[in-house]
Amino acid sequence: MRSRRKSTAGICSTRPDDFALRRETPCGSKQSHVGKAIAAAAGEAYVMIDANGAFRGRAPFARLTGAPAVGRTALPAGNRRDMTDQKKTVSADAGNPLQTILNLWPYMWPSDRADLKMRVVWATVILLIAKVVLLLVPYFFKWATDALNGRADMTGVLPAVMTGALMLVVAYNLARLLQAGLNQLRDALFASVGQHAVRQLAYRTFVHMHQLSLRFHLERRTGGLSRIIERGTKGIETIVRFTILNTVPTLIEFLLTAAIFWWGYGFSYLLVTAITVAVYIWFTIKASDWRISIRRSMNDSDTDANTKAIDSLLNFETVKYFGNEQMEATRFDQSMARYEKAATQVWTSLGWLNFGQALIFGLGTAVMMIMSALAVQRGEQTIGDFVFINAMLMQLSIPLNFIGFVYREIRQGLTDIEQMFDLLEVQAEVVDCPGARELAIDKGAIVFKDVHFAYDPARPILKGISFEVPAGKTVAVVGPSGAGKSTLSRLLYRFYDVQQGSITIDGQDVRSLTQKSLRAAIGMVPQDTVLFNDTIAYNIRYGRISASQAEVEAAAEIAQIGTFIETLPEGYDAMVGERGLKLSGGEKQRVAIARTVLKSPPILILDEATSALDTRTEQEIQAALDIVSRNRTTLVIAHRLSTVIQADEIIVLKDGVIAERGTHGELIDRDGLYASMWSRQREATQAAEQLKKVQDEDDLGIVTRRPPAV
Repeated sequence: MRSRRKSTAGICSTRPDDFALRRETPCGSKQSHVGKAIAAAAGEAYVMIDANGAFRGRAPFARLTGAPAVGRTALPAGNRRDMTDQKKTVSADAGNPLQTILNLWPYMWPSDRADLKMRVVWATVILLIAKVVLLLVPYFFKWATDALNGRADMTGVLPAVMTGALMLVVAYNLARLLQAGLNQLRDALFASVGQHAVRQLAYRTFVHMHQLSLRFHLERRTGGLSRIIERGTKGIETIVRFTILNTVPTLIEFLLTAAIFWWGYGFSYLLVTAITVAVYIWFTIKASDWRISIRRSMNDSDTDANTKAIDSLLNFETVKYFGNEQMEATRFDQSMARYEKAATQVWTSLGWLNFGQALIFGLGTAVMMIMSALAVQRGEQTIGDFVFINAMLMQLSIPLNFIGFVYREIRQGLTDIEQMFDLLEVQAEVVDCPGARELAIDKGAIVFKDVHFAYDPARPILKGISFEVPAGKTVAVVGPSGAGKSTLSRLLYRFYDVQQGSITIDGQDVRSLTQKSLRAAIGMVPQDTVLFNDTIAYNIRYGRISASQAEVEAAAEIAQIGTFIETLPEGYDAMVGERGLKLSGGEKQRVAIARTVLKSPPILILDEATSALDTRTEQEIQAALDIVSRNRTTLVIAHRLSTVIQADEIIVLKDGVIAERGTHGELIDRDGLYASMWSRQREATQAAEQLKKVQDEDDLGIVTRRPPAV
């Protein structure tokens, strides 16, 4: 069933909801769009189809989303998912632990690593053998005690050579050593499994972060995000290790211990054991569940403190400019105070948990030891039996304590990783359509046709923009702040998708292309160039990783930064510092130009590339940009009109629409918005030049302002 269409908008992301919305997309197929806030033109009609594929009728987009019916566009759902309406993949809540473990199973049993699977198998086998050996230890202790007491009767149980008290003591200690050795061998075998899980999850998270939209990264908090990832990767190792190596074998040990008590000493011993274990586990689960909320509070405080620390250090210069070191320290200390309080509660609650566990097990042990002591007095048991029961109980305390520890660690591990998995469940706002094609560049002509876009439905940014950037030509877009100039470059790069209309390159809708091929064909020189904390050579080579040193140096010469680099002691190996802060604004822009030259794209975007520079540096950078943009399809986003006077066409935006268009001379003659902006900027430039002239002529470089005439 085909829907009536008013536009060709086509975001190919999918989102779960009660029904699916189907319409034809530029990908050439009917694509299912699921979710209430699909980016599309308001008023467009959709066919509603439920989860089973049944027809649910038609409805306008505005009614489905609550968006205004006329003149507004819908906001993409973006990265926010309503977690209240969905089950989490991984959750620390106790509602469905089995489902959570199943969702984590790929990390415990890596499908692509047969060697790691074998390590899991061998580690499990060795663990089971260790459990059997562990159960023999109390028997050797019992037999040695009876032998020393002269009441040993092991006919048919052990060879005659093993029935002596000395040999039984030796066997007891050898069994303990063997059991300890098997445990260490198990841990050694499993170590690579746990570390592979950490690496796999960290890699998946890193890749996913780069797949998320620009909207997500504009809203994220870097410090908090890094701490979530750090805790999550550690938590997955804890869960993988304890789930596979301890939970099931510990339950087996409980059953074997209970069977031994029943077979050797009767139902009453089994009953006391079962009650003790049941109460112990019940208490552990309840207390651990209570501690989860405290742990979450501690994690939140830790994330907040780390966010403030990273944010403050990244803005080191700003802190110094305003002398706010103490304020930043106070904010950080307040976050750490909340962390201190929560962490103290975590450790205090752990003390109460441990005390409660010890009390329950101590009462159970006391009851069974009294029962055994009375049996010895009645002659029904030997001293060896008394020692055996005590040893079995002490041995049982180890898995009991461990099952409590395992439960606590798994719950705490789930608490640590649930935020990371929430992060992994965030869906990309822009994804490749099924069957998306590679961009085939012929000439590189760009066409914006009736483009509508809004970051917020209540505030449209672009309202039906249409223009063309002919192949090999330069088109500049100018206008007041907030007119939507930079939004055009983001839409062309597919950081966002248009909500109505289309953008094509050589007749190919950018939404029908793979993002990788699209971005490979476009070079960007942004207003605010942020460099990696690495060498100058690395930052230039980032444009084309395979470039040789000679190509890097040639690109630097074209960008007019080669001479400067040669004056540095380390040359191209000089470090640029965090975000490139060791370089000036002009030097950073030249590095950005050099790596764009190295990329050698057929399409170039200059997004206010010189707006933050002084006039002289701007002229030098502009000369380099003129060389780079020669014979390339170039879209210039500009604030300073002096940088675009040579453009083949100038588009003037105002309030999301094209107010004027033409060459520089035509727009000046028209005496409209562009001419007004040009006049104001010229006056500002002339005033700045006059001020500089006065400063240069004054011996001290000081301008003395006279008081106004009365």
